[in-house]
Amino acid sequence: MPVLVYSVLRLALFAGTTAVLWWAGMRSWLAPLLAAFLAWGLSYVLLAGPRDAAALHLAQRAEERRAGRATGRAAEDAAAEDAVVEAGDADPGTDGTGTAARRDPA
Repeated sequence: MPVLVYSVLRLALFAGTTAVLWWAGMRSWLAPLLAAFLAWGLSYVLLAGPRDAAALHLAQRAEERRAGRATGRAAEDAAAEDAVVEAGDADPGTDGTGTAARRDPA
């Protein structure tokens, strides 16, 4: 959720900067281009808190993935795959990992 908040704030900052430039009389294709650079600089200064929260959230999710703690739909999928492997219901044409088993030519 913090990533979404940060993204929405950055988009709002870009839209506001573009609107101010448009209102000030810059009505060419350069207005959004200049607004992108201005919004980038302003977001670095003004949105430090949301940026840090988003970075922390992403770091925690990466750590969870590295530790193997899947959540939500990924956890359900992993549990279903584990049940299939433990039950021995793997396809006889594979080696249990989803790849074709090697067969010695006779």
